[in-house]
Amino acid sequence: MDSGRARGESAQRSARAVLCVTAYPFLLASTVSVAAVALCLDWNPDRVSPLFLLGVISYLTALERLIPHRRSWHPNAGEWRWYGVYFLLTMVASAFAQYVVSAVVSVLSPHEPALNLWAEMPAALLTGSLASYLVHRLGHTNALLWRVHGVHHVPEKVNVANNGVNHVLDIVLAQGTVQLALSLVGFSRDSVFVVGLFVAAQGYFVHANIDVRIGRFNHVLASPEQHRLHHSTDLSEAGHYGSDLSIWDHFFGSYTWRPGREPVAVGLGDPASFPRTGEIVSSLLHPLRRAKGPGTGSA
Repeated sequence: MDSGRARGESAQRSARAVLCVTAYPFLLASTVSVAAVALCLDWNPDRVSPLFLLGVISYLTALERLIPHRRSWHPNAGEWRWYGVYFLLTMVASAFAQYVVSAVVSVLSPHEPALNLWAEMPAALLTGSLASYLVHRLGHTNALLWRVHGVHHVPEKVNVANNGVNHVLDIVLAQGTVQLALSLVGFSRDSVFVVGLFVAAQGYFVHANIDVRIGRFNHVLASPEQHRLHHSTDLSEAGHYGSDLSIWDHFFGSYTWRPGREPVAVGLGDPASFPRTGEIVSSLLHPLRRAKGPGTGSA
């Protein structure tokens, strides 16, 4: 009996080890596959993108149960309800941001790429990633923008579900800025679509409560290892404003990760400066109220 149990536990450990190594490559391969099929079959991006996002969320949520980083970071029943409301608000804000810039994109973004698509996509990724990095960093260093963005940093856990805990204005600003930057440069719709799939996958991946390490690729790609530090209550180690690529953190000096480095705690250094996550209406009205605590959430 004991030997059988030991073999079962050994098999579980082996399966977990394999999953820890293969989980991220599978996510990247799936992203590339969906993008390639959608382009080849001329699928409607407006339908593919939300379905792909739901698939990513489902996959990462399952991984959080199979290979959790910290079991204590699993959402409880009440948190699932709050996070669900925030997720819906985030989706509405994303749609509104897309609507605001759609007119500009339709005018400036060409139907056919000026470059070969495979040459254009890296340029689009770098441009969008830089815009995202800058607006995210401003959200931490500008006192007014922090009162909007700080809503995302209230939870004392980091997981897939609370990646959607955002102020609607923060989503409109962040996504609108990135989309506008891409359209003003003049990247094709195909490039913007493919880059959007990668960014969406990365955005939820870095927030996942999963025991996945990507080693030296941390110096190019963002990862959960880095993003947990971004949510640290110790602002000297926070940094890591990139949620897709980590190269801009290197370039602008906000890269703090090293192998084995973990935050002692995540959330706000001054929890009283923001309403709790469950106080949804108060959180949405928070930017209109007088600040009670530190003005920014940046190192």
